[in-house]
Amino acid sequence: MSWWQQPLVGFDLETTGTDPAVDRIVTAALVDTVGARRLRAAGWLLDPGVPIPAEAEAIHGIGDDVARRKGRPAKEAVEEIAAALCERLAAGRPVVAFNAPFDLSLLDAELRRHGLAPLAERLGGPVGPVLDALVIDRAVDRYRKGSRTLQRVCEVYGVELTDAHEAGSDALAAVRVAVALAERYRAEVGDVPPAELHERQVGWYREWAEGLQAWLRRGKDPQAVIDPRWPLR
Repeated sequence: MSWWQQPLVGFDLETTGTDPAVDRIVTAALVDTVGARRLRAAGWLLDPGVPIPAEAEAIHGIGDDVARRKGRPAKEAVEEIAAALCERLAAGRPVVAFNAPFDLSLLDAELRRHGLAPLAERLGGPVGPVLDALVIDRAVDRYRKGSRTLQRVCEVYGVELTDAHEAGSDALAAVRVAVALAERYRAEVGDVPPAELHERQVGWYREWAEGLQAWLRRGKDPQAVIDPRWPLR
């Protein structure tokens, strides 16, 4: 039985911004599945301890008032999120995300900010196996035109995204996109063991980052630097 027919866990964060080094978690979700079939979900709403910018609220719908009244203390919730994620990884269950370096790096930065053990320390080694639907899609269909937002990629693979930018919905959609990729690209994705596919993504992401950096430097930003590390910066 291939990995895409077995237990998986989708992971997604909604945050105060787009910089994983400094921004904070507002909501988080882990969605357990068997293949594309949803089994259960765990979700968290946090008080990030900093103001939520209007631009971020416009995306995920959570503002300061809701976060302060209903959100969990950040340190307490971040510990729970990391513990739940690492429990699944330690059991060998692949974690599926869409743009994993953002979500995993931001969670890791939050752990360090609150004086908690980072992900690699909890796992006793590298974070994985991780399956990044965005990285895989770029690699197997690199010349497709158009954006590669989660919403657009869901449309390409016939995956329903019921509530974009709601963490649980996005996490489940990431799993279903990964499964659709595995079914369509069996040799490159579906028949590859998760640990090997993880390592392939390291190279795919590096190649993409280096290409984007070179393109930017030839044009509008001669000093552009694109971090090539995946899945954790």
